[in-house]
Amino acid sequence: MFFDSRRSTVHASNGMIATSQPLAAIAGLKVLFDGGNAIDACVAAAAVLNVVEPESTGIGGDMFALVRMADTKTVDSLNGSGRSGSGASIDELKSKGLNKIPDIGPYSISVPGTVHGWETILNKYGTMELKDVLKPAIGYAINGFPVSDIISYQWRSQVDKLNEYPSGNEFLINGQGPSEGSLVKLPTLGKTLQAIAEGGSEAFYTGPIARKIAQFVQQHGGWVTENDLESHHSDWDQAISTDYRGITCWECPPAGQGIVALEAMNIAEGFDISSMGSQSIETYHHMIESVRLSFADASQYVADPRVSDVPTDKLLSKKYANSRRELIDSKKALSNVTYGDVLKDGDTVYISCVDKDGNACSFINSIFTNFGSGMVVPDTGIVLQNRGSLFELDSNHLNALAPNKRPFHTIIPAMATKGDDLFLCYGIMGGYMQPQAHLQIVSNMVDHGMDVQKAVNALRFMVSPSGVFLEEGIDPLIVKSLKDMGHNIQLISGHARVGMGGAQVIKRDPESGVLSGGSEPRKDGCVVGW
Repeated sequence: MFFDSRRSTVHASNGMIATSQPLAAIAGLKVLFDGGNAIDACVAAAAVLNVVEPESTGIGGDMFALVRMADTKTVDSLNGSGRSGSGASIDELKSKGLNKIPDIGPYSISVPGTVHGWETILNKYGTMELKDVLKPAIGYAINGFPVSDIISYQWRSQVDKLNEYPSGNEFLINGQGPSEGSLVKLPTLGKTLQAIAEGGSEAFYTGPIARKIAQFVQQHGGWVTENDLESHHSDWDQAISTDYRGITCWECPPAGQGIVALEAMNIAEGFDISSMGSQSIETYHHMIESVRLSFADASQYVADPRVSDVPTDKLLSKKYANSRRELIDSKKALSNVTYGDVLKDGDTVYISCVDKDGNACSFINSIFTNFGSGMVVPDTGIVLQNRGSLFELDSNHLNALAPNKRPFHTIIPAMATKGDDLFLCYGIMGGYMQPQAHLQIVSNMVDHGMDVQKAVNALRFMVSPSGVFLEEGIDPLIVKSLKDMGHNIQLISGHARVGMGGAQVIKRDPESGVLSGGSEPRKDGCVVGW
């Protein structure tokens, strides 16, 4: 049973890119046409998404990427996320009567990591300069772009949030969000992108732009300073992985939630999911329980490994997965799986790209929830993220708020290899849906033999603190059976199904080099190749 979509798998052999907006996909494809590689194309597409999907992503947010170059056959992980301000204080918030960090406003803001991340990945693996790949985004910001269906809906739903601060008007038209198909210009954002194109990341993290960011945040009581911005840097990390039925699945390490996907795969691998069948009661139950257990571990143990001791190796061990799997009853839902207070809806963009040489880049960018903190730095078009709201105010928690620390992160690009060959370059935008959708899409292809687009189209479940969400169209017998097993099932329909994630997947045939791509029918985007 699939989402109502006429899409079929797209095939190409010279390069392919998939993302949530056609304008961004075409910008990336043009980079490939012009001789750029997958990394160049991803940054170009990400910059365009900053303009045409500004409620989801932007230079005021963070990015992560996995890169696999065909000549080295190794997977490299880039952490382009920012840290809390140097003045971050649990005591200050508790003195104001707060027991959690607000979802919006100055306390939710951390240093934006995106721009430095773009430059860092281009410097190491790209073939083009930042000024060149930013040209399409600058053009759309200054000359205008037509707003797509889903983006118009989400944009218009955030008018009240943007009106919290006067500078939010930079993203409103006569006080309202844009209608579908209307032409929108974002001149202040275009001016900022042009400054970055001319001066590189230094133009963002020092000088007038940095001063405006710091002054605006501090004016409203936040903690980010000019020195915090100037001292920001991205980090290359060792990607983490696990084997799932003959393929190796790769994720970025903590403080990201990629470890949730890998642990869930380890747990699910112990069940005969293939024999249970696609969209069966048994498959839903065992996959849901695997995800619930993995999230419970993440809420307890995942934090910034440069500040806290994260037991990554233990969480990824098959032995540990065996012990967690033993908790699952095939006849009823677990009643004592708990979650931390960090599960929130998120808004993100994701890009998958593989070039003609087989180089692959799995790339994700986000300001967390729709329009992030709700704070737009005046006269810059920079929407500041609210990623800092994911910190805990319990000083004993691994993810406790502290100065110059990265929070728990939801955005996770992914890859899969088979032996020495690239198998999949994939990812899913959408907050805490991401790791559980990684599991479901990989299982759809590996356990159930689906092609790329069918694996993306298939109905999904989403585990949340309030229960398990299922999509309309699911067999009512499955819903009843899962409820009888003790699952708290909630059905979602219509536009709410956008919350089930936005997947982009590219598969590569190792013999022919043919690329096969699938793009999310729950989003506005597409996969294009040549």
